[in-house]
Amino acid sequence: MTTPAEGTAPLVELDGVSKYYGNIRALEDVSLVVNAGEISCVLGDNGAGKSTLIKIIAGLHQHDGGSFRIEGEEAKLANPRDALNRGIATVYQDLAVVPLMPVWRNFFLGSEPTKGTGPFKRMDVEFMRRTTYEELARMGIDLRDVDQPIGTLSGGERQCVAIARAVYFGAKVLVLDEPTAALGVKQSGVVLKYVAAARDAGLGVVLITHNPHHAYLVGDRFILLKRGAMFGSHSRDEITLDELTRQMAGGSELDDLRHELERAPVPTHLGGHPVDGAEK
Repeated sequence: MTTPAEGTAPLVELDGVSKYYGNIRALEDVSLVVNAGEISCVLGDNGAGKSTLIKIIAGLHQHDGGSFRIEGEEAKLANPRDALNRGIATVYQDLAVVPLMPVWRNFFLGSEPTKGTGPFKRMDVEFMRRTTYEELARMGIDLRDVDQPIGTLSGGERQCVAIARAVYFGAKVLVLDEPTAALGVKQSGVVLKYVAAARDAGLGVVLITHNPHHAYLVGDRFILLKRGAMFGSHSRDEITLDELTRQMAGGSELDDLRHELERAPVPTHLGGHPVDGAEK
């Protein structure tokens, strides 16, 4: 794992960031640090504020309060293209791919290289095929036929293609929106392997997930969100998987719920057995 050099500013740093939609609090006082060669995991249930956080980092929405810095410089991203230009690539759970197009075409979608000039200008198909194969192989993705429609790949394989694409186009920060949410155990493992490969390539990774087991397999930092606010921030050496899982499940709230759901003794006149200390 690549560790940030002493004195180097984080690739992305959110400090006390808040976001409001009218009177609705979507995020309040959330902080996050993303360093090169590290994976920062953001965990929370539905409605915790994970999507809003992604949208701020990806340039879809601007924050209303707090500080958002990119490599030490205060930033307010105008749009997703602005984020890409600053080295932030976001891979959403519902991947923006064209299922019937080949893998190489999707790899370069929107950024197609050309050759020739004037009326003879055309896409450089040979370069795109070769580069797609080489970049996937470099990430350890063994895909023999880049001409096959991307829709024929498994969900995990499509996620891996998207990760390799972001690395190729120069991303410094990779934001992954629930990449394992709809996958089985084996495919989830494949995706996490390539998430770790992106980290080892020196990228700063933000992994959004509701699965503490997946987060703990690869994560260096863990931010827990609940109803738009932080209720936990830990480095890997500060928390165990059991404690992370407990906090994700609700912590003390889960204990209270357990007490509420405990089966009460059935009174003897309704057919129950006498309880200790009761009259016989």
